[in-house]
Amino acid sequence: MLRAGFRDPVHESQGVFRAVLDALARPGTIHAIPARLDPPAPLTPELAAIALALTDGDTPVWLDPALAAGHDVAAYLRFHTGAPTTADPARAAFALVREAERCPPLADFAAGTPAYPDTSTTLVLALDRIEAGPGLRLTGPGIRGAAELALAPLPPGWPAALRENHAGFPLGVDILLAAPGRLAGLPRSTAVEG
Repeated sequence: MLRAGFRDPVHESQGVFRAVLDALARPGTIHAIPARLDPPAPLTPELAAIALALTDGDTPVWLDPALAAGHDVAAYLRFHTGAPTTADPARAAFALVREAERCPPLADFAAGTPAYPDTSTTLVLALDRIEAGPGLRLTGPGIRGAAELALAPLPPGWPAALRENHAGFPLGVDILLAAPGRLAGLPRSTAVEG
């Protein structure tokens, strides 16, 4: 049986969209994400809310192996958003990753092209914890001075991968980090140390 999406699609999707915009505009800040959803496992309410607010029939979605194994996940997203799924992360407009420790290398996702940097993948990564504090040190546009984020779990080798992603700016992957009730953004313009 297909699970429900947003109860109030207009207002709830606008709330999630605003949280995403704020998170990407002000990297290192943590935002509440209104995710009152009960999606099929192992899709988290936060991943589901972001997907329902941002994807549509023109935005191919890549699901990590944990999400792809849950056959109800693809059906849920397809019904509520119309978004097609792709098996190739380089062809995805959005990539949903439930198991951070098994996240593919950022280079596997689309980085955009010099003429169309906006054709890159937005990676949406589920985490257990997002907190302000020692961890990754962030600098760049939208950050006054520097910001620090403590994230867990992090994909292996991620600080170096994030530095490499930033080095390719204006190309690169934008990243949304989603933990229970929380959201943070790491756009490609953000320099990361840690």
